[in-house]
Amino acid sequence: MPNNLSVAIIGLGSMGLGMAQAMLKAGIKASGFDLNAASLAAFENQGGRAASGIADAAKGCDVLLTVVVNAEQTRSILFGPSGAAHAMKHGGVIISCATMSPENARGLAKEAMSMGLLYLDAPMSGGAAKAATGQLTFMASGLPEAFASAQSVLDAVAGKVYKLGDAAGIGASFKMVNQLLAGVHIAAACEAMTFAAKLGLDLEKVFEVISASAGNSWMFENRVPHILEGDYSPRSAISIFTKDLGIVSDMGRKEKFPTQIASTALQMFLMTAAAGMDGDDDASVARMIAQITGLELPKAKKS
Repeated sequence: MPNNLSVAIIGLGSMGLGMAQAMLKAGIKASGFDLNAASLAAFENQGGRAASGIADAAKGCDVLLTVVVNAEQTRSILFGPSGAAHAMKHGGVIISCATMSPENARGLAKEAMSMGLLYLDAPMSGGAAKAATGQLTFMASGLPEAFASAQSVLDAVAGKVYKLGDAAGIGASFKMVNQLLAGVHIAAACEAMTFAAKLGLDLEKVFEVISASAGNSWMFENRVPHILEGDYSPRSAISIFTKDLGIVSDMGRKEKFPTQIASTALQMFLMTAAAGMDGDDDASVARMIAQITGLELPKAKKS
């Protein structure tokens, strides 16, 4: 039963906090930790137990969710000094949600299994709003017993769980295909909107028309409003796609497979990062294009 399950979540950013909220609403008691005191306080206000550190959060837990940025952070949380893997219940399951290379996912799973722990390679998609309502999509792979142990938690946080295989690394591979498309679509949407601005078009009307036309994409619908509102506060930062498309590029090079369109998108994100917008919303690619072409984009409305 969920109420008897001991769950810990490490990483209470916009995604992790939303997932925690969904779990708590489902009656799952959870401990959590984040370096950000405000995030930890928000988690506690929603009914979670704010832990003093990683090991304290993970102590004796059946299920551990790691909701951080990359493989390096995941490895540190699990196996670093006072790491969670040492504090978990023997036979517990790690649900690893960070986007990383398949090679890193396999390595983390191997290390976890050597310590008597199960591991789900479970990157996710859907954004903070879907996280808070328990409607995320998970691209997961791992042993059947890992899925069984994590089922109650997955039911609480996911709208869809794709069980993609018995080995870690498969979920990560699916996520990289998704990120290739997501990054390319964001870059294309930003190029299209700045092209429209160059043509002197009404950008609000461009958004309306394209959203109802064949050129539309999920990223166009989701990111273009940030451009129209002049709001580049990070929901998903430029740095996410310099990382993820960098992984795609590395994977392509290793496999001797060309990723030309993704590589072009990566350069657009790198140019935006170099222009000082690394921590800003990924729709800032439009601002970078506007800067080098002398265009004016909508400014944020003053409150």
